[in-house]
Amino acid sequence: MYVDQPLGFVDHEHPDCVFKLRRALYDLKQASRSWYHRLSWYHRLSSFLIEQSFTRGQVDKTLFIKKVKYDLLIVQIYVDDIIFGSTNETLCNEFSCYMQKEFEMSMMGELNFFLGLQVKQMEHGIFLNQTKYCIELIKKFGMKKCKESYTPTATSTYLDLDEKGKSVDESRYKGMVGSLLYLTASRTNIMLSVCLCARYQSNPKE
Repeated sequence: MYVDQPLGFVDHEHPDCVFKLRRALYDLKQASRSWYHRLSWYHRLSSFLIEQSFTRGQVDKTLFIKKVKYDLLIVQIYVDDIIFGSTNETLCNEFSCYMQKEFEMSMMGELNFFLGLQVKQMEHGIFLNQTKYCIELIKKFGMKKCKESYTPTATSTYLDLDEKGKSVDESRYKGMVGSLLYLTASRTNIMLSVCLCARYQSNPKE
């Protein structure tokens, strides 16, 4: 795999060259051999689920759905974890039993945390929030001492080119915008502001 030379890491003697990637992306440090085993495990698992009358998702190929009369059983595979839920508890128990017979696996209990989402299962429904993720973002971008503000962005807000403004770290700015875009999963009230900032990621100013 090859990548362009990122800003700040350009080799001035060879500016037109690209880098050959030697380490895995996204902090995934497993060897390719491990990924091969996981891939074969996934094929075996997906074949088994299809044999059990599950249908594979059209968009997300790691999502499997089984309909039993008026009930649904949904299974999501994430690397080597399986998250499942159903509108009928009996279907969950049955799924757990035949999965443990077919594969070596351990049950971790009810889902509490997943990909930055905190999950609280209650009698009247499931509550999702990203409070922990918010706190981590504030720490990461050095905003712990900032003052809170409840000023929403007006829908008519227009951002103009600021040629005389002080430039900021572009990769850091993009990191902020990307992190906030993920936060909109539970904080829809910031969607307008975040999308507005996402439109202007090239050469951002202070």
